[in-house]
Amino acid sequence: MKFQDLQKKSDAELTELVEQSRDTIRAERFKDRFSRKASVIQNAKKDIAQALTEITNRRNQKTN
Repeated sequence: MKFQDLQKKSDAELTELVEQSRDTIRAERFKDRFSRKASVIQNAKKDIAQALTEITNRRNQKTN
């Protein structure tokens, strides 16, 4: 997902995206070693980082 798309989402949608991505990572880690896909985990981690960055930016803008 592109960062520009994340900026258009609401806070609730961003929070939901973080939760879903964390569930995806958790599910992938508990799969059989040979059926895991590193790209799925990497993409989920990237989505989490971008969503949390946007949430933090919004909170900092509100306080300033």
